[in-house]
Amino acid sequence: MKNDAKVTLKVAETNPKFVGRGMALIDPRVMEEMGLSTGDVIEITGKKKSYVLLWSSQSEDYGKGLIRIDGYTRNNIGVGIDDSVSIRKVSVKKAEQVVLAPTEELNIVGLEEYLPELLEGRVVAKGDVIPLNIMGRRIGFAVTNTSPSDTASLIDSNTNFVIGAVPKAAAKGVPRVSYEDIGGLRNEVQKVREMIELPLRHPEIFERIGIEAPKGVLLHGPPGTGKTLLAKAVANETNAGFYSIGGPEIMSKFYGESEERLRQIFKEAEENAPSIIFIDEIDSIAPKREEVSGDVEKRVVSQLLTLMDGIKSRGKLVVIGATNRPNAIDPALRRPGRFDREIEIGIPDEQGRLEILQIHTRGMPLTEDVDLAAIARVTHGFVGADLEALSKEAAMRSLRRILPEINLEEARIPAEILNKIKVTRQDFEEALRDVQPSAMREVLVQKPNVKWEDIGGLGQVKEELAEAIEWPLKHADLFTEADVRPPKGILLYGPPGTGKTMIAKAVATTSEANFISIKGPELISKWVGESEKGVREVFRKARQAAPCVVFFDELDAIAPRRGGSEGDSHVTERVISQMLTEMDGLEDLKGVVVIGATNRPDIIDEALLRPGRFDRILEVPIPDKETRKQIFQVHTRRKPLDSDVNLDKLVEMTEGMTGADIASIVNAAAMSAIKEHVSSKNGGNKKLRISMKHFESAMDKIKTGSSAARTRGSFQNFPGSRSLT
Repeated sequence: MKNDAKVTLKVAETNPKFVGRGMALIDPRVMEEMGLSTGDVIEITGKKKSYVLLWSSQSEDYGKGLIRIDGYTRNNIGVGIDDSVSIRKVSVKKAEQVVLAPTEELNIVGLEEYLPELLEGRVVAKGDVIPLNIMGRRIGFAVTNTSPSDTASLIDSNTNFVIGAVPKAAAKGVPRVSYEDIGGLRNEVQKVREMIELPLRHPEIFERIGIEAPKGVLLHGPPGTGKTLLAKAVANETNAGFYSIGGPEIMSKFYGESEERLRQIFKEAEENAPSIIFIDEIDSIAPKREEVSGDVEKRVVSQLLTLMDGIKSRGKLVVIGATNRPNAIDPALRRPGRFDREIEIGIPDEQGRLEILQIHTRGMPLTEDVDLAAIARVTHGFVGADLEALSKEAAMRSLRRILPEINLEEARIPAEILNKIKVTRQDFEEALRDVQPSAMREVLVQKPNVKWEDIGGLGQVKEELAEAIEWPLKHADLFTEADVRPPKGILLYGPPGTGKTMIAKAVATTSEANFISIKGPELISKWVGESEKGVREVFRKARQAAPCVVFFDELDAIAPRRGGSEGDSHVTERVISQMLTEMDGLEDLKGVVVIGATNRPDIIDEALLRPGRFDRILEVPIPDKETRKQIFQVHTRRKPLDSDVNLDKLVEMTEGMTGADIASIVNAAAMSAIKEHVSSKNGGNKKLRISMKHFESAMDKIKTGSSAARTRGSFQNFPGSRSLT
């Protein structure tokens, strides 16, 4: 096949990393037949013409007849996904001068010098719109002229740029959002395209198979997952009219005016079909009629029902609703014929998070040490909006470094200062400390800085926790292969001061999972139903932000044996019942591990202690000789000990003591040394040292076995540790 021959290909969306770079990926078979290679310039003809560079194609596209181009190139040639275009190889000259007109006002000096480096290797033609990332904003530049004025020109480092004025008819209305700007929602985008894009662009297909085109799609999921963004992308890709209704804005205090506004929007959309009506926060204008007392809401719901039933322009008008509370919407709206399909937009998985990070860092000047895949691995529970905030926060930290060099009084910032801004791996690591997943914002705790090395002994307990929490995250494929379900719950019991809460802190620090800490008694409320609601909310948020660890401290306070209390409101019995159903009820608890801690295991309800709820029951015992030595080593690690301090002797003297007692002894010895140093006349000349006599005086102050002795009776009748190994 000759190089100048034309071939017809089908348009498909491209890989997110090629968006905005003016590149095309073509079926490898077509490349072979046409004798094309990477770096060639091809002319794409749809309704209009444009020119792109050819990049090495994907092997999985072999023989499919596809050309993958981004939304900007599709817009330049006036086609959508699945449309056909013809391509041919062309030769181009180097551009001497390019005149660009931004679509919005700019405030940067010397941008013309900055552009050759940014656009080197791009092929441009008059009439194209090129997207550029300027100071974190994506701005479109229309090519108004090129020199030489051939059909297309190749930009190199010597090209001269001229920035023209903003045209009066700059693009308004729907922001330019393409399917490549949506990450982690591949299946959802496919469903939406079937339901919305196909009937809007080709209603004759539905007429041919004798079915009515869908009228409405309800998008539901947690806030920040991309529901509104997806609706905008559909409107943009289909070139349909876009009518957005923010739920509360149609409400009016005057009788009948709310319904009139709705009717007006539907009438206008039908007159300008094909159109999409997007109702954001639909639960605010269409709540369940039996649950609302206001007359206005009931009339608006009824009006919406009749309008959706009365849509005449078959296939040319689609209603998209978005909500994060689908169960609050009137059930009459959710029947087929109104909202025909409900699509859940969920929290993205690791691959989805990587795609979203690639989209939001597309125009960032990243250093080589930034590993987006590693960031995607540790951002469990983050939705698209959280990852966008994370990227922005990292960019702001890089900006702070060069802020002293910027003269803020100048009208415009020189381009050479902009070139100094680089976003590093450290910027992302620091941003991760500040940005928390939005689904967990109310219950997420600041992760304590306690590592496993800070806990002396307890090797068996540490190993069991690693198996239960870290292994299912790091070796999920092995669990699937062996058909093993990871444990749902771990109960830590033992005398006060043995390190149960500290173990939970170490789990929070070392696990890559989200961490929710609940202090048992804080769930108890005097209002009927509030305590159970609190338990439900904790588990709902944990499911939403899985993988997640939920830590219940003082579990005996909310889960004592049922039937033992007289004369109270039985609130703890209802809380236990709620916990039992949450941990092992009809709704599966996936990716959530519950850790309970108590020093009174004998009074906890037996139903909670069965396998399937708390699968592993681990005793955190009074430390033995070797463990006490390790605890002393941990607590004296950074203390200025005198040469006469004998840790082995101290271990012998602390028989029967817990970790908390040992920590208290070390602290008291240090305080005693400070007291002596301060009162000493030549204290300023001598170095502070903690000697053996300070430890001995501290031992006299701390009563031996104080923590353990008081609760030893509560373990006498308890069956002991239970684990799966």
